[in-house]
Amino acid sequence: MSGYVCLKLSPPPTCLSKHPRLPIPLVRNTLLGAALSFGLVFSFPSVSASQICRDVEPIQETLQTAPEVVTNEGLVEEAWQIVNDTFLDTGRHRWSQDTWQLKREAILSNSIQTRSKAHHIIKRMLSSLADPYTRFLSPDEFSKMARYDMTGVGINLKEVPDENGDLRLEVLGIILDGPAHSAGVRQGDEILAVNNMEVKGKSAFEVSSLLQGPNGTSVTIQVKHGNCGPVESIEVQRQLVARTPVFYRLEQLDNGVTSVGYIRLKEFNALARKDLVIAMKRLQDMGASYFILDLRDNLGGLVQAGIEIAKLFLNEGDTVIYTVGRDPQLQKAIVTDTSPLIQAPIVILVNDKTASASEIVASALHDNCRAVLVGKRTYGKGLIQSVFELDDGSGVVITVGKYVTPNHKDINGNGIEPDFQKLPA
Repeated sequence: MSGYVCLKLSPPPTCLSKHPRLPIPLVRNTLLGAALSFGLVFSFPSVSASQICRDVEPIQETLQTAPEVVTNEGLVEEAWQIVNDTFLDTGRHRWSQDTWQLKREAILSNSIQTRSKAHHIIKRMLSSLADPYTRFLSPDEFSKMARYDMTGVGINLKEVPDENGDLRLEVLGIILDGPAHSAGVRQGDEILAVNNMEVKGKSAFEVSSLLQGPNGTSVTIQVKHGNCGPVESIEVQRQLVARTPVFYRLEQLDNGVTSVGYIRLKEFNALARKDLVIAMKRLQDMGASYFILDLRDNLGGLVQAGIEIAKLFLNEGDTVIYTVGRDPQLQKAIVTDTSPLIQAPIVILVNDKTASASEIVASALHDNCRAVLVGKRTYGKGLIQSVFELDDGSGVVITVGKYVTPNHKDINGNGIEPDFQKLPA
């Protein structure tokens, strides 16, 4: 493989801009139609002062403010503003805030009589962006997305910053009559510990992985009900569980002289990293001297799982991926903070159905000179979507950023070119 050249490039300077809407990050699987993975970011209405736990005089408790009812025009303008603040045009349509302002004036020049008409206008407004992943969610669709279960116990978690800027985890959605709901967990509960392990400082992805387990087993979740409620430890029986996406075997080459660890990763779910570590350790114990990681036909899954898996192979300080967007939160380099699990050579198999999280892993290992890519050019899906809730319970999914490889190549629409089409001799 003397013809293989690996270059590391220094990152270019980035220009940060300020935006009023700062979405709360939450890693989760996409429900956007295509079976590809996206980095999803959620934005929710801020907590009102009445929800903050404090001692008040009884007479103050009787003072209530009637909830504001959003107008149809206000709802359309809210959706317009989200696009104006966060949308990243990754195509060739030359979107600009000036032309978007003209669209606002045209849309709001007439009164909007019904809520369904407002929703229809938002749909047309978003479709004019010509972005295949930006779309409107009805209240029912947004509710279903919030209840999406990646934990195995029927809850969905979101990360919420506290008054000190630290992250805490709350139950965003819960499946009615699901395992957690039946045991007493409620929407809005704060998760404090899982099986006596405190979760402070952990991401939603990490805690979701802790909740996962074999079907029929139990997990103990310590929760605080609401902002002022009691703390309770609840035992929940797992009923739904992600299947392992990892399949592995040891191959003998050169009449048994060389042992190769073959690992196929079908998707990136909450079990992917944990099961991949188990597979690699077992193959090492069996004598594997190098590894083949098969990402062919892997359309993605949880982006965070892909990032964590890439870190398993990289040296501390190596860049996994860059994220680019108009929001300062999306202008960052994701860097490995641990030592590699293995130092053995790696070959990654890819094809035209290797997408998104798979492309993050492939490009991270390739650009950091940790792996050789073999097969066909990858799919080319490297966009980040955010999901914003509107005031009437509907929502919008907006493309807000994209992934760029450690060597500063745009994945989206381009894919990753492998080093070889077939395994070298």
